[in-house]
Amino acid sequence: MFIHQPRFTPIHPMQHTLANSFSCIGTGLHSGIKVMMTVMPAAENNGYTFHRRDLPVQRAEVAARYNRVTDTRLSTTISNEWGTRISTVEHLLAALYASGVDNAHIVLDGPEVPIMDGSALPFTNLISQSGIRTQFEPRQIMVINRAISVSDGDSVARLGPAAAPEIEMQIDFDSEAIGRQQLRLPISADSFSRDLAGARTFGFREQLDTLTKLGLAKGGNLHNAILIAGDRVMNPDGLRYSDEFVRHKVLDALGDLALAGYRFIGRFSGYRTGHALNNQLLHALMRSGDSWELWDRTEGKQQQVR
Repeated sequence: MFIHQPRFTPIHPMQHTLANSFSCIGTGLHSGIKVMMTVMPAAENNGYTFHRRDLPVQRAEVAARYNRVTDTRLSTTISNEWGTRISTVEHLLAALYASGVDNAHIVLDGPEVPIMDGSALPFTNLISQSGIRTQFEPRQIMVINRAISVSDGDSVARLGPAAAPEIEMQIDFDSEAIGRQQLRLPISADSFSRDLAGARTFGFREQLDTLTKLGLAKGGNLHNAILIAGDRVMNPDGLRYSDEFVRHKVLDALGDLALAGYRFIGRFSGYRTGHALNNQLLHALMRSGDSWELWDRTEGKQQQVR
């Protein structure tokens, strides 16, 4: 089945990878473990793959794909068939995806991507410094033709048709420090760097005891997260954006969507969504028979691949 191609915002037709490797050292937000990470160029059609160099080679590699997500409590964790885990992948993946990197090999000596300052800005800066190069295989671009959504109570995650890649988010918290916030943005390297990359993860002081019992947030502090107590932001320097909370939720959603393995043309809409529902949406999307097609850039048309 072929459908005439509408006028979409241009997306470069070829895959890209890093021009050079980069490394950083930081602490895992949830594990509290100091981790060194190196992000390297990767071959065409590799996608994003993680490698645990602290483990035997036969069980060290984990593909960053939606069907490898095994835990979504306060972050996105992927695992392989050996039980090897990589946690808090969403900020790095959002930076790679938004920067136009399709293929990267990520090596860590621990179980979690370092949290850095709680945002994607350090990764975005390192990617910019490393540079990006064009590869020799075409990108697989997913065109959303029909809306698909999943829900959990009042929370909703949706993908629908649009002329350009877009993302919108609404959040609603009881805390007056957050309240209701809404944001809609195009997905591009410029908008990500300007409007999203610096938005930090956040949490609530009254949840700290529960998180400790669950073995989470061991590495969290006021240098890598926004802490909210009641209706107050506890960080001495305050917020980077007046609506930093919804901006970070958009950043998280983009990192979760990067696990699809495709560039997409469509609009993601989230209402009080999180990592679990974002991943459920990708599973529903991949199961669907008529909500998306791949765009053959060389022929200028969409091609149904199922």
